[in-house]
Amino acid sequence: MLKKEKKFDKNQVLDLLKKYLPHQAPLKDFIHHNTLQSFQDQPFHEALKKASQVFGYQTYLSFSDYLKLYQDNQIDKSVIQQAIIQRKGNDNLLEWQNKMLSSPQSFFWEQNIGLIRNCWKNNYHIHLDKVIHPILFRIIGAYLDQGISIWKFPNLEKGFLESVIDLQEHQFLGLFKSTLVKNIIKNKSYQIENLLSKIVGDEQYFEYYLFDQQFSHPGWSGLVAVIEKHPHTLLDERSIHLSDFIVFELLLELDYLETHFKSQWKPLSSVINNLNSDVFKTEKDSEIFEILSLWQEAYEWTFYNQVLNGIQKVNNQNNTNKTPSFQALFCIDDRECSIRRHVEYQDNDCETYGTAGFFNVEFYFQPENGLFYTKSCPAPLNPKFLIQEIQSKREHQQEIQLNKSYNSFFKGFLSTHLIGFWTSLKLIKNVFVPSENPIMNSAKLHMDFNSTLTIKANDIKINSLQVGYSIIEMADRMEVLLKSIGLNTFSPLVYLFGHGASSVNNTHFAGYDCGACSGRAGSVNARVAAQMLNNSDVRLELTKRMVVIPDSTQFIGALHDTTKDEFFYYDIEILSSNNRLLHLQNCVKFQKALELNAKERSRRFLLIDKNLNLKKTHEKVKKRAFSLFEPRPEWNHATNAICIVGNRQLSKNLFLDRRAFLNSYDYKTDVDGKYLSMIFAAIAPVCGGINLEYYFSRVDNHRLGAGSKLPHNVMGLNGVANGMDGDLRPGLPLQMINIHDPIRLLVVVEQEKDLVLEVLNKDKKTLEWFQNEWIHLSVVQPITKEIWVFKNNDFFLYSLPSFDLKTSDIQDVITSSSSNIPVQFINKPSK
Repeated sequence: MLKKEKKFDKNQVLDLLKKYLPHQAPLKDFIHHNTLQSFQDQPFHEALKKASQVFGYQTYLSFSDYLKLYQDNQIDKSVIQQAIIQRKGNDNLLEWQNKMLSSPQSFFWEQNIGLIRNCWKNNYHIHLDKVIHPILFRIIGAYLDQGISIWKFPNLEKGFLESVIDLQEHQFLGLFKSTLVKNIIKNKSYQIENLLSKIVGDEQYFEYYLFDQQFSHPGWSGLVAVIEKHPHTLLDERSIHLSDFIVFELLLELDYLETHFKSQWKPLSSVINNLNSDVFKTEKDSEIFEILSLWQEAYEWTFYNQVLNGIQKVNNQNNTNKTPSFQALFCIDDRECSIRRHVEYQDNDCETYGTAGFFNVEFYFQPENGLFYTKSCPAPLNPKFLIQEIQSKREHQQEIQLNKSYNSFFKGFLSTHLIGFWTSLKLIKNVFVPSENPIMNSAKLHMDFNSTLTIKANDIKINSLQVGYSIIEMADRMEVLLKSIGLNTFSPLVYLFGHGASSVNNTHFAGYDCGACSGRAGSVNARVAAQMLNNSDVRLELTKRMVVIPDSTQFIGALHDTTKDEFFYYDIEILSSNNRLLHLQNCVKFQKALELNAKERSRRFLLIDKNLNLKKTHEKVKKRAFSLFEPRPEWNHATNAICIVGNRQLSKNLFLDRRAFLNSYDYKTDVDGKYLSMIFAAIAPVCGGINLEYYFSRVDNHRLGAGSKLPHNVMGLNGVANGMDGDLRPGLPLQMINIHDPIRLLVVVEQEKDLVLEVLNKDKKTLEWFQNEWIHLSVVQPITKEIWVFKNNDFFLYSLPSFDLKTSDIQDVITSSSSNIPVQFINKPSK
């Protein structure tokens, strides 16, 4: 039988490349996402095996890592046995247990990507990447530059490829030297197929070659693909297509081959021997990956069992007849897990809630005098609203040496000699005595405290965006916000805490802010929502919808700076005299809670003395935020592992070590699953995306992470690279993940399992996350507290291994260890 030749379909291959290249947006929109989201339509362990064999990614910890975790009692033997029995059956238990615990394993395999491109080295003794990448990266970096370069790329309006060709045709020394390439450009015959036929030869290898080529620099190629699809991700937009980027690289390669070898070279297919042309060909069965997947399951469920035991045994009684002293809404962010616990510890009569940090108000935000506006809601949403800041009284400070006027030759020469010396002294001082400065990213300066926001619609539209909301639009959003978290009785004061992070010299600063606000501080959203809820017309409309807010209740928009552990409050001048007094009393409690939170965080910071008192520890923690030499202003989402969707009583007084996303939800008020559906649609991509980006950046920081941030250079404000000519680094730096335990997210929902199943089956996109086990799902039956686990599209009753959780005092727990602390109960505060 004749072998069927593989035909090249350019559009199909481009679509595949866009699917598998990194989906990371520019730094300003650094949104956490599943690094391997292109594989998400496949079961988790199958996808990890395929990603490893095709692209060479390390998708699990090493065998020795798992063995050490077992020896350190972080993987329970009984859980290993449980995992083996579920997958291999009881008859094969001893065989697989022996393989996992004692058999030496060689975990090396040959990846598919790179095999064809290696033929240049093996047969022509050239390293094509070393030759092509420097010029390729400099040109694409200059074209996409967002403000670092002094001069703009010429003829930007023509698009990338046409701008580059224009450079070739109108400069004495062009980019291309060979007659062949010059003629191709002159005749406009630079189609991908034509160039591949000259470089590769045989059509069946075209697809493989393009995958090899583009995955030799996945960072830049991935960014180009993202910008092609979402040009608005750049503030200063560019017109570019992945196909144009590929054409330019192929022209560079052809030009080098022609000038280096003259006519002494042949298309690459002439030297390819016995190489399958299918880049995605993988082994069906692999014992190596089977062993690793069993280890991973045992590792995860050892921890999950602690959490589920704690939830099942916790005995918190909710006094529904007593009005809380105050209420506070926080983002579901895992960093807010601990501050909520400390706030509750200071006032046992208060209530805290968790919700997505954009507080259900989606909009673009434009600060006063800002040239651009930015999204302040989850990345998948496309807002139709614009909130503008007006009447700002803040004057922006600026470092004198960063003034644009000093970019000229003469002023630059003078500034170097006159200002440079003093600037260097100032830099040295900041290393030893850190202090706030104009170049730091300050969470509280995201918005002026004294400014006014255009919240109420005024019939003005800007670029098709409506400025402000109508009363009905406000009420729609606030109704969902309050009902989805089960907030139906109100204290005199209700706080809405957005969160942001202050830091300096931190290229991934957007990754430290609120993921639900597209990597921005959530302060604007908190302030907008508070003003909506304080609006009498909105309250009147909410009353019609059975949400009755007392006249005495006032809402305060606030900000939690998670690196400095500080609270800031907006519009407190509107408070009544009684509420102003209550607020001052609450501020005292908040300050003690913030100090305790800083103390808890400090146990993982090497340069802070654990014996310092609370106030001194807090001051040390605050200084980390603006310390130039500190690569870790905070640990961000490191160690995240669970998400609890339910009433606060489900996990109150349970120490979860800042590892939990907490989304408030009242099963009693959601009989049709409407609000649970909304919650799932948010936590799956947001919390799941955070969890999986940390997972993959931890297990393969070289290829799926960004490596150490210390040698990083910022490229055009779009991404980071090592040195001047490196590829853009996707994923998270080593300094954000090296304490992270790579465990998939476990979502725990308090609701009837049948209703949860019904909700999942209505949304196939959300179902995929749980169906393919990229995140796990368990349900706690509200009355019986039975645990049900979702697997194979159904729930099965989980037989929870029982063990005792100890009870400790909070002050002892938060200083007990710099490592992850086991789940345990904490003593309730005495009144």
